[in-house]
Amino acid sequence: MATVTKEVRQAVVDDRVTRLVDNIQQVIFGKSEVVKLCVTGLLARGHILIEDVPGMGKTTLAQGLARSIEGTFHRVQFTSDMLPSDIIGISILNQRTSEFEFRQGPLFANVVLADEINRTPPKTQSALLEAMSEFQISVDGITRQLPDPFIVLATQNPVEYEGTYTLPESQLDRFMLRVEMGYPGDEHELHIMRRRDPKVALEQLRPVLSSKDVTDLQRLAGTIMVEESVARYMLSIVQATRESEFVQLGASPRSSVSFYEACQARALVEGRDYVTPDDVRQMAIPILSHRILVKSRDGNPISSARARSRIIHEILKNTPVPE
Repeated sequence: MATVTKEVRQAVVDDRVTRLVDNIQQVIFGKSEVVKLCVTGLLARGHILIEDVPGMGKTTLAQGLARSIEGTFHRVQFTSDMLPSDIIGISILNQRTSEFEFRQGPLFANVVLADEINRTPPKTQSALLEAMSEFQISVDGITRQLPDPFIVLATQNPVEYEGTYTLPESQLDRFMLRVEMGYPGDEHELHIMRRRDPKVALEQLRPVLSSKDVTDLQRLAGTIMVEESVARYMLSIVQATRESEFVQLGASPRSSVSFYEACQARALVEGRDYVTPDDVRQMAIPILSHRILVKSRDGNPISSARARSRIIHEILKNTPVPE
């Protein structure tokens, strides 16, 4: 491996990323940018919140990503009566040995799909916090490591409030990316209409990357070069969220770290070994919009995702871009 040139190594990386993106797009049509954002989150070791109205393909996107990676996959359909032990696991008394044995919950997987995460109570939502931030869980005073790689793909409907629980800011801050699906174009929607059974394509999807491939790409993403002026450009955008008159609570230092790592992964997805200002602009809204609290002119909080995105967009317009 020591004799492999930089060009050959880059070609191998590009091939792996391209295969992953193309594989997911077999079940998600006309959403190349959305798919790239999810792959970016995976390579940056970040968790992803996929948010949009029903019927837009949120669950299909999450399943497509999960099935494209060779590893364990668990889907959790969140409900109002779910308990923390239902996802973490529980210790059960073994009648034969008279000892307690730990039964792993669905969090012990490489990819966890948390479907309709806002339909479960805050106590169960909070059970995800340690897993998402520390990649481990603690039960009965014992800390257990989660598999590597480990990523949570969560979906939620932002317009249906009956029977739902708003995700707290501490939970939202653990998601590196917030992704919106959006409506498909005419031709792609026509293709979707003509499909007989969309589940067939999903079931036929096969892994194109091993778990080791994913961890190798994740390590490589951390080596992507970020020039000083580009890093300061990121920081200026984050700081502007704290200074805006329309922002009640600006992005946290954790947001800065996520921003930096996501831009590195984005450059890798685009086939480069360095970050550009365009990478920063592409990642600003997905990284920062769900991490700020927006207020109206009269000081009342605004929960609209569109309003949050509009603030970040204005900040990007007013922040000088490094040459």
